[in-house]
Parts: sequence; C-alpha cells; structure tokens
Amino acid sequence: MSKADFIHLHNHTQYSLLDGACHIDKFLELARELNFPALAITDHGNMFGAIEFYKKARNKGIKPIIGCEVYVAPQDRFKKERLPGEPDGGYHLILLAKNNAGYKNLIKLVSAGYLEGFYRKPRVDKELLRQYSEGLIATSACLQGEISRKIANNDFKKAEEIARQYADMFGQENFYLEIQDHGIDKEKKDKAALTKIARKLGFGLVATNDCHYLHREDHNAHEALLCIQTGKSLDDTDRMSYATDQIYVKSADEMKALFADTPEAIENTLKIAEQCNVDIEIGKLMIPKFDLPKDFDNPEDYVRHLCEEGLKKLYDDPGDKIYERLNYELDVIKKMGFSGYFLIVKDFIDYARSQNIPVGPGRGSAAGSLVSYTLGITTIDPLKYDLLFERFLNPERVSMPDIDIDFSDRGRDKVIDYVTNKYGQDNVSQIITFGTLAARGVVRDVGRVMGIPYAEVDKIAKMIPFKVGQTIAGAMEEEPDIGRLAKTDEKVSTLLEYSMTLEGLARHTSIHAAGVVIAPEPLVEHVPLFKSNKDEITTQYDMKGVEDIGLLKMDFLGLRTLTVIADTVQMIKEKHGVDIDLDKVPLDDEKVYELFGNGNTIGIFQFESSGMQDYLKKLHPESLDDLAAMNALYRPGPLDSGVINLYIDRKQGREKIEYLHPDMEPILKNTFGVIVFQEQVLQLASKLAGFSLGKADILRKAMGKKIAKLMAQMKKDFINGCVENGISKKMAREIFHQIEKFARYGFNKSHSVGYAYLAYQTAYLKAHYPREFMAALMTSEMGNTDRIIILKEECRNMEIEILPPDINRSYANFNVEGDSIRFGLAAIKNVGMNAVSKIIEEREANGEFKSIFDFTSRCDLSSINKRTIESMVMAGALDSVGKDRGLLYASVEDAVSFGQSVQIDRLKGQTSLFGEAENNILPNPEPRISEEGSWSRSKVLSMEREALGFYISGHPMEKYRPQLKLFATTNSEKMNDMPDGVQAALGGIITRLKINTDKRGRHMGFAGVEDFYGSFEAIVFSDPFEKYKKLLINNNMLLFTGRISKREEEKPKLIVNELRPLESLSQNSNLLLKLTVSGRRIKKVEEIKRILDKFPGEAKVIILLKQNDITMEIATSQQVNPNGELMESLSEILNSENLSLSAG
Repeated sequence: MSKADFIHLHNHTQYSLLDGACHIDKFLELARELNFPALAITDHGNMFGAIEFYKKARNKGIKPIIGCEVYVAPQDRFKKERLPGEPDGGYHLILLAKNNAGYKNLIKLVSAGYLEGFYRKPRVDKELLRQYSEGLIATSACLQGEISRKIANNDFKKAEEIARQYADMFGQENFYLEIQDHGIDKEKKDKAALTKIARKLGFGLVATNDCHYLHREDHNAHEALLCIQTGKSLDDTDRMSYATDQIYVKSADEMKALFADTPEAIENTLKIAEQCNVDIEIGKLMIPKFDLPKDFDNPEDYVRHLCEEGLKKLYDDPGDKIYERLNYELDVIKKMGFSGYFLIVKDFIDYARSQNIPVGPGRGSAAGSLVSYTLGITTIDPLKYDLLFERFLNPERVSMPDIDIDFSDRGRDKVIDYVTNKYGQDNVSQIITFGTLAARGVVRDVGRVMGIPYAEVDKIAKMIPFKVGQTIAGAMEEEPDIGRLAKTDEKVSTLLEYSMTLEGLARHTSIHAAGVVIAPEPLVEHVPLFKSNKDEITTQYDMKGVEDIGLLKMDFLGLRTLTVIADTVQMIKEKHGVDIDLDKVPLDDEKVYELFGNGNTIGIFQFESSGMQDYLKKLHPESLDDLAAMNALYRPGPLDSGVINLYIDRKQGREKIEYLHPDMEPILKNTFGVIVFQEQVLQLASKLAGFSLGKADILRKAMGKKIAKLMAQMKKDFINGCVENGISKKMAREIFHQIEKFARYGFNKSHSVGYAYLAYQTAYLKAHYPREFMAALMTSEMGNTDRIIILKEECRNMEIEILPPDINRSYANFNVEGDSIRFGLAAIKNVGMNAVSKIIEEREANGEFKSIFDFTSRCDLSSINKRTIESMVMAGALDSVGKDRGLLYASVEDAVSFGQSVQIDRLKGQTSLFGEAENNILPNPEPRISEEGSWSRSKVLSMEREALGFYISGHPMEKYRPQLKLFATTNSEKMNDMPDGVQAALGGIITRLKINTDKRGRHMGFAGVEDFYGSFEAIVFSDPFEKYKKLLINNNMLLFTGRISKREEEKPKLIVNELRPLESLSQNSNLLLKLTVSGRRIKKVEEIKRILDKFPGEAKVIILLKQNDITMEIATSQQVNPNGELMESLSEILNSENLSLSAG
C-alpha cells in the first residue's frame, strides 16, 4: 500500500495531561495502519513525551516530527495578570523543529515558558520567539491562536498584521496559516479569512486536525478525561467540553475530502514533513569533566591508582585472584568510558563522609563491583558474598552504570547542594516522573465522573487484581465476573469502555524520589526544564528519556534508617562512652538472630511488616545469607508462587533438597537449592552452558522481562551449550525450565546483601542498645502520630517505660533517661524548635524551673506564648512543677501575665526592696495556683492526646486489653498486611466522627478510630448505622467488626457490620480469667482476692504463682465479672501483661 499523501502535524498525546488521549504506542500503531510516513507530537506547552515519541516512531519506521503547541503571552511573558479580552493562558501557536538547531531552540522556548513566563499556563512571548526562531516552522494553530482570535472578533486588519509579524519572525517560508475543520461553525469563518490572508500575502496554508484522541468513538471517553482534569461530572452542564466529536486521527482520504477546496493545504503537510529532519543522538554519553590531580593525565589512571590504594587498606594480602578481578573490572570500565563517572560518585560520597553525613553500605547492583568497594563507594565486599560485576556493568551490553546511593534523610539535600555548586546550578536538576491512570484508579476516576455510586465502583475496581502492570483487559480474562457484569449492566459496560480507552494515560507530574541529572554544560542545551507549582525545577524528560539522550543520572536517596543509626551511635557514645563502628561488629551475634527469629523487628529496616515477622519466626535466620534471602523473597512474586515457603521448608529440613545436576549444587547450596538471586541465574548459565557472564546477564534480563524472541534464541544457545558440556538435551531443557521458572522472581543479590547488612546493623543496635535505638527511632518519626503509637507500643513490649515530656528533663528529641525514654519537647503540638531551644538554654544556664510562674518569668515569652504553655501543660510537660494539670491549665493566663510583668521590670532595671538584681529574685511574690478546674483522669488523657496526637501516661482502653486479646482478631497496624475483603474485628476508641447522607437520604458514618497500635477509619453504611447509631459517639470504646477495604496508596478501612461496647465483652459466662503473680507481688495475693470479691460474676478465676522456675496454681472458687473496672484495678498491681482472658 502506498504512503499516505497527508501528514498530521497537530497532535496531543497523553502528555497533554488529562486532555490528550492519544497514547503514544497506540497512536503510532494507528499511524502505521493508516500509512502515515511521518507524524508530529505537539503537546500543550511541554515536550514531556518528545524522546519517547522520537524513539518509538523511528522503531516503527515513522519519521518523528518534534514540536509543541506553545502558549504566547498577549504582552510581556513576565506580566502575570489577565488582560481584558485576552485569553487566560495566552494564544496558541504550533512550533515544529526543522533540524537540530530548531530542536535546541524549541527546548529553550519550552523551558522559558515554565521558568519565566508561567501564568496559568507556561507562556513564551514574541521576544523569545524572535530570539529562538532559527530552525523552527510555525503554524498559526487552532481557534485559540492569536490570528484566529482576531478574526473571531472581526478585526481582520489586526489578524493580517499579526500574520506578517510571525512571518517576519520565522521567515515567510517557515510560517503557515493553519486551517481546521471539525464541524464547528466558527471554523468556517476562520478558514475563509485565513485562506484569504494567505493568498493575499503569499503565505502557505496548512490543513490540520486537532487530534486529541485516536478514534471518533473515543469522544465520550475523552469528555470523561476532561471531567477528571476539572473535577466535574459528565452530567454537569457547566464544564469544559469540546463542541465536536471530530478531533480524532483521521485518514488521509478524510482530510483530503474536508479540504478539497484548498489542496495546497494538504500538500503543505508533506512539504513540512519533508523539511523536518531532527536527528537526536540516542545513547551518546555526556559525562561531566572531573578535575584530576596534576600528577594524572586521564581519569583511567587516577581510578586505577585510587583502587590500588583502597585494595591495600581493605585486604591484608590481596593475592592474584583479587588483582585479576580488579584489573578485569577496570578494563571494562575503561573500554566503556566510565572512569570519570566513578570519580564523580566517589567525590560526592567522600564529601558526605567528610561532613558526617551517613552513607549506605551499598544499594543495587553497584555493590557487586570491586572497583566500587575499593573506591569507598560501597562498603560490601563483593568477593565475600559472591556478588557479580556483570550484574552491574555488562561488557556485552553498553549502558550507563547505575549507582544508587543512600544518604541519611537529614543530609541528602546537602549532598545535592554540593553537587549543584560543584558542577553549576544550570547543569544539575532533579528529574520529573508521571503518575498514570492505572487500571483500578481509572475505573474509580471514570466512575466518579459518570456519577456511579462509590460502593458500586469500588466493587468493580477491587475485582481487578492489584499488581504491577495489571490492565483492565487482562483482569477481564483473569476474572470472568467482570465481563459478565459488563454484559448484564450497560452502565458497567460503559464504565469499562471509557476506562480502557483512558487507561495508561499520564495523570500528573511529580518529582522522582531520588533522580538527579548532572550535565557537562547547561541542561537547556539538551533537555527542556519544568517548574512545578511548588517552584521545584526538574527535567521535562523522565528518567528513561534523560538516560536515552546520554545525560548522567544519579539516584540520591534519603534513608531515614541511616539517620537513626547515626543518632543511636551518638547517643551510645554520650551515655556509655562507647565508640561503635558498625562495620566491625561481628555478623554472627546470637542476640541479633534471636531478635530476627522471634519476629521482634519493629524498627528494623526492611524487616518490620507483620507478614515479614511471621516468616522470620518460621525461618529462624542464622546468617546474613538468610537475611539477604528473606529480603529477596518477601516480594509479591515469590510470595504468590510459594517460593518463600519452599525456601523455609528446605532450610528447616521439612523438604528434601534436590539438584537436577551436580554442578548446580555449589551455586545453590546457600539457598537450599532454590534460585533466589539473579546472580545465581548468571552463574548457572555460565557453569552449565558455558555462557560468558555478560551473555548470561542478557539471558537473565530476557527471562525477567519475558522477551519472547530473545528467550527463544537464548534457550537454543543454552541447550546447545549444555550439550557441549556433556549434559543431555532432555536434562538441559529441564534445567532451563527450572531456571526460567525461578528467574521471574529472582532478585538482585547485591541489593539484597546491602540491605540485609543495613538491617543487621539496626538489629544489632536494637538488641544491644534498645533504649538508645528506640529513642533515635522515635525522634526520626516525630510528627508521624501513627508511627509513634506503634513505637510506643513496641517500647511497652520491650519493657521500656516512655516518660512524658518535662520542662526540667526533656530535650528537643526523645532521649534516654535511666532505664526509660523521655519524650522530646519538640514533639508537642504548638511547641516550635525556637521555643524548645529557649527553654533548654534557660534551664541549663540557671537551673530547673520551680513552678509555672518561675517558668514564665524566666523564659522568653516572645517565643513561648500562652498557647505553647497550654499545650505543654496538656502534654504533662509541667507535671514536675505541679501535679494537677487542670489547675496548672487554669493558671496559664495568670502565669503569662506574671512572667510579662517580671520581664518588663527586669528590662527597666528594677530590683527588689533590698537592691538585689539577680534573675532569681522576683520583684513580686508569685500568684497562687488556681484552686478550681481540676481534671478527671479521662480529661487528662483526652487533653494529652490533643497535645501529642496520642496517649502517653495511659490509655482509655488499657483496662480492656485482656478482653481485646480474646475478641479482637487484628489491630490497626496489622490491617496493612491483610488482604482486601477479609473479615476482621478490632477494638478502638472513636476519636473523630462525621455523619453524611447517602443518595437515598439515609445517614451513614465515618469514624476515625484509634487503638494501641495506631488508627484506622471505620465506615458505617446506612443499615448498620441505623442499628448502632446510639453507639456512634466520640470517645466511645467499641469492638468494630466488619470487612477490610483496601485501595491502592490509601490506608485500609473497615466496612462495619457490627458494633459492641468493650464493656459488654466481659458479659460472657464462658470466660476464664488467669492472673500470673510473681516476685514481690506474691505478697499481694490476699489484696488481689479482695479486689476479685468486689466484682462477682460468672467468669472463672485461676491464680498462678511464679517463683524462680516454679509455677503453682492456687485454687479459688471465686467467679467474677471481668469488666473494665476490675481489669483496671488488677493492672495497678499486676500490669495488664499478667492478666489474660480466654474462653473457658
């Protein structure tokens, strides 16, 4: 079939965010079907998709034309105001790059739109257009173009004048008047006027279709997309909408028929396409120059020198094998031209260490490099853990090395600032990333704009499996119920139709969590820049695009764990005088493995989820290899396939370890015959089939990404290689199948070892210095209420008391005090760091505070106001100067007034009657503390929670802890690991309640609920609401029973079907109360019995006396009502851990 004789030059891909619905892959596929030899990308104001479009178009044999529909400011781009009669975001103008000079100028224009001209839209102005016009073709755009706006206002003279301006800017041969016909009435007048101007002035005409979606039938889905953008619904009459269904990708014949009266406008599309010949060099590396010491002429020699120096420090006797590995790696790095790269990385890591900014031991495949280790980039010995360089840099597949570096979250920005200053602010930037309309999310978005009730949409969305890369079409194959629902319900059918059309489109921009790009010259020479609404500058190309054009990309990750480790080590030094070097602690510490084996891993990096804790208890890890394996296996693939259970069963001897071939044993022995790591795939292919490690890495990638064509070739090569090594074809096929099966889930061993090492270090601190570790951990989570609650509960389990904040004891952060942890003042709401600094400064200079009046008279009241003091009283921070918080709170106003008068007198230089002027002698006697306003226990706890975000000196539900152990099936923390739809029962106190009306006018409730471990939201729909509405009151303590409801990126919720007061849980005749009395408490048995007598009921009682290793049961005929009041009374003597309630 011959090539089409028309080219689309005005097109909006998914990167015209929530407006363009032309997904690049589908767009190019359609273009090929319609035989278009070339195609343009002209997204609104940006070049987000330029590189992706360029690469994919060329791969499909279509010439890519790089362009943009820019916004032109009515006047100066720096004027940020709306002018009467002018468009909000400026006039539209299409710019197409003719050549590389035009492409570079387009980059500069689009960057300036965001960095200089942004006002509602990224705008350029005519000054910029003149400055950067070289190599660009301009067309006058749509009805929103400047010339067309003048025509619409019947100002034909002005329209002609502006046309001349643009022709003068770009050159008459590079400027075209753009005509469109989407069946819109205004276009007829516009087309006629533009044609007249073109013929009068001798300008070119060009015909375009303003393509926003692929097919005419996509119109309604596109309208839904616009509603998602604007937050409107489809039935809203006052919403953004296109007044046509013609903005789709029309065939050449359709376009020729529309513009039969202006054939030159069709011909000019071919002419323009012929002229546009941008050639972007993909893959050419642009590494900034690194300044070498004067003794070295090239980076290769300097890297070798540094590695050899490092080798001497790290190994007592390196030996030939280590030198051979080092030389091999250095040769590969030299051939690939990456020596300068390693010097750049080493430099900023050295800077971080010089500034005492903690650096991680190694992340990703870089930990497999001996060069990285000897340069000090990583601290993991790759030879000790059998890590492979080829997994990091493959000599048979040239690609930029990927070294991801973890810094403490407190120091990351300082390292980025160093790099920015060293290489130039214009040369360094963070990298953009895009959120997309993923399968579940797009169904929910479309459901909302269609007005379908939330519960119905949520039900359909949850039928779509939640996994990476999941599509709606794939879900319909996996879950036939979705298809059946679509066939029986037209509304669902439409919902899925629209959703599949919009699925995968870009939704919004954000900043990549770690990516930083470093260029040898200003970035705008190579990549367009973007400015977010928070004024953060990033590249417009994403991580892949930045790598494709050869720019140096680094991942600078901020890791809170490194901050916790550093703070813990510092506290240990201060408290115990011990300098700990965690890189030198023994890796076989019994206490550490006991901690892992018991699942006591709250706060342990990568090992603290409840699911991981369960597997650790089954595994009982005994080595860093075990920890690395668990880090690799606790992921969706191995969990879903049962590989993690296979590994555990083989380690525990429950399943026999078998190898298909004896040569597999040395490679798989440490993982009990299970292929856990990608490196094992490389080693197996090398050993059995004779593959080079580089070729084996290509096999590993083909298996992991399921690249069918490459897999077929690799399978053939593998089997032939095995046969050459004396392995039968049948056995070779079996081995390949086994490798293929596991390789899908195999994880990077270098990464796993690095993170297992970091986890071991945190566990070592927790096992040996639990108070210091937990104090540092809580400090790192200050401000995250849910997390502090979990850590507070963990301290309770570790028998570490958390003391309330105290103006006479606390510092800013959590701190170890004796055998306890003292709460930090900075964690109190409304108490800023400036106030905390002033309090500590005054206390250390002049001693402890004696009273609330002493406090206000000595502290700087410009930093510490009434609200600050009230919050501190509520939190218990003034308990040491007055035990009754209610009376202290009632005295705050008097205390502030007193403090102000004292400080005013002091400033005036007044002294006491005896002429003394010391600060501690007050000119007036202190007022008396208020005698009214004392708080009840429940009020104390309530106010404490208000000031801190949680309870610290107690918990309203403490007395119900034994009942909850019996009746609750989970808690707020474990909810996160529970599957969607499972039934659960949780105890909690209502801390927030919102009552809404559903579409039928019935009431429903949304309750914020808190338990010992955090918080969750309980949704009570209309039927259960009607039944239990009398229980739905703030501060009520209830057992919530219902169904777990999970949405991606949101905390799970509980859909309630039953509510019970916690007090009622004890009203069960078939209960057994067990009391464990030990140590000095044995003397209080008679007192315990007297308490039991006060609460007669039907629950049986057992008292266990424990002395040394002897346990004796005391017979008692007492039967009790184990209500909250009884439990509270008993816990004052025994603590709630020694009370248990079970079914009798």
